[in-house]
Amino acid sequence: MPPKPPSKTALRRDAEARLRHGPKRPKPRTGDPSSVADSQRTLHELHVHQVELEVQNVELQEARERMEVLLERYTDLYDFAPVGYFSLDQQGRIQEVNLTGAALLGLDRSQLLRRRLDEFVAAPSQPVLVAFLERVFAGTEKQVCEINLRKAGGATFWANLHGAAALSTNDSRHWCRVSVSDITSLKQAEEAQRRAEVLALTNRELRTEIVRRQAVQSSLKRSELRQRQLLERSRQLQEQARNLSHRLLKVQEEERKRISRELHDEIAQTLVGIHVHLENLARETKVDPRALRRKITRTQQLVEKSVNRVQQFARELRPASLDDLGLIASLHSCLKDLAKRTGIRVRFTAFSGVEQLSNARRTALYRVAHSAVTNVGLHARASRVDLSLRQVSNSVCMEISDDGQAFDVERMLRAKRNAHLGLLGMRERIEMVGGKLSVESSPGQGTTIRVQIPSGKKHPDAGGGGVGV
Repeated sequence: MPPKPPSKTALRRDAEARLRHGPKRPKPRTGDPSSVADSQRTLHELHVHQVELEVQNVELQEARERMEVLLERYTDLYDFAPVGYFSLDQQGRIQEVNLTGAALLGLDRSQLLRRRLDEFVAAPSQPVLVAFLERVFAGTEKQVCEINLRKAGGATFWANLHGAAALSTNDSRHWCRVSVSDITSLKQAEEAQRRAEVLALTNRELRTEIVRRQAVQSSLKRSELRQRQLLERSRQLQEQARNLSHRLLKVQEEERKRISRELHDEIAQTLVGIHVHLENLARETKVDPRALRRKITRTQQLVEKSVNRVQQFARELRPASLDDLGLIASLHSCLKDLAKRTGIRVRFTAFSGVEQLSNARRTALYRVAHSAVTNVGLHARASRVDLSLRQVSNSVCMEISDDGQAFDVERMLRAKRNAHLGLLGMRERIEMVGGKLSVESSPGQGTTIRVQIPSGKKHPDAGGGGVGV
């Protein structure tokens, strides 16, 4: 409370005391005694009033400074209170708000003045706020409610409102004071408590369920053991099927080798003999040599065509060059034939140490390369094919790449039609000799087949030589 102003008696007493102890005033001129006495009294009264005014001025200044200090303290308490304070009129418009209240709504204080509080209330809480304000303005008792407020950024929080009506000192307008506190943590704690109770009930039900399930756990374990046994049996059957496939491929390769030698050693040589005899007959004829020579020439052409066809058939089954000249010569001949038939540019690089591989491994590499090159010529629509053989540590790596059309590798591997068994056959051949095969195909990049098989030893000649076809 501000101090009370001093009484007139106290002011006069204080002023007279100051005059007695203050500097001497000049005496008036001598003259009429009554006039002199009146002048002295008048002068004395003036001096007393002057001192009284000075004392009042000092005391008023001190009271003003004390009031400013008190106002500053009150402002700090009001603005930085732990809850928000809002002054609302009967329409719910914000007349005043402290800094805490502005922070709760996420806006500056100046942006909140004259705005309706219900603008910051979530839709489900709008009726609650209306009823709360009606109760506040209807009586003098403090009213309480809980509503969901929405900040300027869109986030919501639960708030507890305490309100009481008030009357303005300037006019008869009604307004009210409302304190707002954030109770989101309390609501969350209550929700957590409710969930804990629900979880406790659920846990009791789960314990009952656990007891029931423990009754069937032993049977599940027996079933699991049975499944493991079946899985092991299935794995064994798969391994047997794989071994059978490997043996089948090996038998097929041996059969192709036998047929190729028979075609080359018997049929081709017989046709060559026929060709030689016909040529001798053409030299010895005496009757109508021109007509006979034309016939013989046509026969020679047919025989030569047959020989070429038989030789091509033999190469397709198994080229003799693979056994006689080696893998590099056979691959070179295969690529040369592809370039001649299709016009595709080819490039072949290899290292001589590849010829030291076993016959089975060289055969597997040739079969994969032959199948890949054949597929390129038939389906890829490529303009270039690169085939390379190189030594990597203790393995031989073969890579066949083209710039043709791409395809879905996984779909091809999953396909069951015979037309798409080429990739599976390649993979089986390479796995049969302990190697690995991978295929990459993407639009715009073409297709690349990579093969890696163990060589058994590291060859000293691991460099590559380029061969253009």
